[in-house]
Amino acid sequence: MNTPLQAQFAQRLQDLRQQMANARQDAALIFSLDNLRYLYNYSGEAAYGLVTQTNLYLITDYRFLEQAEDECVSDCLPTKVICRDRDKQSLGLAIAAILQSEKAHHVWFEAEHISVGMWSAISQDNPHATFTPSRGALEQQRKKKDAWEIAQIKAAARIADQALADLLPQIRIGASEAELALELDYQMQKRGSQGLSFVTILGFGARSALPHCIPSQRRLQEGDLIVLDFGAVVNGYRSDMTRSFVAGRANSQQQAMFDTVSAAQQAAFALLRNGVAAVEVNAASAAVLQASSFAEFAGPGLGHGLGIKLHEQPFISPVCREHLMSNYVVTIEPGIYIPQYGGVRIEDDVLITENGFEFLTHAPKHFELPL
Repeated sequence: MNTPLQAQFAQRLQDLRQQMANARQDAALIFSLDNLRYLYNYSGEAAYGLVTQTNLYLITDYRFLEQAEDECVSDCLPTKVICRDRDKQSLGLAIAAILQSEKAHHVWFEAEHISVGMWSAISQDNPHATFTPSRGALEQQRKKKDAWEIAQIKAAARIADQALADLLPQIRIGASEAELALELDYQMQKRGSQGLSFVTILGFGARSALPHCIPSQRRLQEGDLIVLDFGAVVNGYRSDMTRSFVAGRANSQQQAMFDTVSAAQQAAFALLRNGVAAVEVNAASAAVLQASSFAEFAGPGLGHGLGIKLHEQPFISPVCREHLMSNYVVTIEPGIYIPQYGGVRIEDDVLITENGFEFLTHAPKHFELPL
C-alpha cells in the first residue's frame, strides 16, 4: 500500500493533540473508520482508536490484528495495538483499562459515529470518566489536504477521466444504463481503482432528472439526456465527476439546460481562490440558475469537500459560513432536474490554491454524442 510520509502522520497526530489540549481533554476516542484511516493508516474494520498526549492505541480483535500491526505500527507512529477477546472483555472495559493506565479523566468521543446502544454500554463501563463530544474535530482537520492526499485524489481523478474516455465510444442506441455503468466500473478498476468511490449514477431520458439515479435496464433512445456521475478510489481517497450528454442532436431546451448549467459552473469558478466565502461562490452559481427559465428546477447547494470520504466538509450551500482555503479539495456541481423530462449536471473536482484553483478532473464537457 502506498502510504503518506511518516512526517505527515506525525503532523496529523500533533494537530489533533493540540486541539485536545485547547479543549482540556486528556484523551480522544476515535470511532470513525475514515478518521482511523486518516490518523492511523488503518484500512480495516472493527477497530477503535484512543489517543492521549503521549500514546496512540488501536483496539481490534484477532480478525484484524495482523493487518493493524502491519499498517499502524512504525517508528514515527508507535501505535499500541490491543487485541480484545470479544467473548471475555467488553469494548467499554478495554477502554477503561487504557484510561486508567493513562490516568485520563476528560475524554473526547465521536458522538456522530457511534450508536446510542453501543455508547450506553461504553459509558456504563467508564463511570469515572467525563465524556465530551468532539464535534467533528478530525473532520475539521481533514478539510485541508496535505501533498500526499492531493496526489491520491489526482490519481483517482485521472483513472476516472481515462475510464470515461474508453466508455464514450460504447454509448450507443439500445445500450442499457446497467450495461454502461458496469463497463465504466470495470474500466476504473482495471486501471487500479480500489473499488468505487460510490455506486455509479447513470440515467437516460426522464431518469436523468433523478440526482442519484441507480442504473436500470432502461435502454438508450435517440434524443435522450444522459447523466453519468462516478468516481475512482486510490489509497482510500476518492474522485467524483459528473458529465451530461445527449444522444445525438440536442433540441433547443436541452441545449439551453446544458448552457445554463455550464454558465453556473463558470460563475463559481470565477470566484474560487484562497479565503473566498463559500456562500459567495454558491450565490454566484445560483444567480445564473435563478435568472434562467429553469429556476424552479435548479438543485440546491453547489458542492462539497472530497477526500477519504465522498462527502466531506465544507458543504458549499446558501447556509455555509466557511471560507474556502488553499489545499481544500471541493466539487463544483450545479444541476437542473426537470421531473418527467430529464436533467443536466456538470461536476468537477478542484483544488483551491492561493490565487485560484486547479482542475483535478479533466474529461471533456462536450454535450452531443454522435450516434
